[in-house]
Amino acid sequence: MIGLATLLAFSTQASQEQLASSIKEARLEASRTDAQLKATLEAINALTRQTKGDLRPAYKAYCVEVTKTEAAAGWTKTRIQWMAGDGRKYFQDWQATVNGIANESLRKKSQKRLDAVQASYNKVEASLQLASEKFKPFLSDLTDIQKALATDVTAGGVKAIKSTVRSANWNDQYVDKAINSALKEMDKMAKALSSQAK
Repeated sequence: MIGLATLLAFSTQASQEQLASSIKEARLEASRTDAQLKATLEAINALTRQTKGDLRPAYKAYCVEVTKTEAAAGWTKTRIQWMAGDGRKYFQDWQATVNGIANESLRKKSQKRLDAVQASYNKVEASLQLASEKFKPFLSDLTDIQKALATDVTAGGVKAIKSTVRSANWNDQYVDKAINSALKEMDKMAKALSSQAK
């Protein structure tokens, strides 16, 4: 029986460390995506502000940034999926450990702690979901702008997309707010999983 308890404890500790690592990586990817999104917006804003010269180099620079943003968004999505899998494993292992505690008072306290950490983790997932919901249409607009200009890199073509660019700049504040909220929740969760004494 002692061997099983020790095995459960080591398994839970390993999944705690894995989840902490996953959250750290997901947070890093979300931050990179946020920065890349800003670079993409700056590229399209530079194109719409251009008043003379060839528009094609600025358009090509924008296309490069859109591609980077799509790639960053893909990596962030993958990291978040890994984090979700690590989260499920961690909480399952922790629940199994709590269920194995014979002392009723300690088991109840451990369950309360588990429930609190799981509630915090659920906030992380909810905030990431909200950020994703804000990000998808925003990225869609950025790729639509790219498509609209693909065969019309002219002053008239740029003029035609200006209202969508203004809208993208306006919506960026909501995307940015959602991403920053998710990053804050991830920071809280990382602290909750830290083995460092306070």
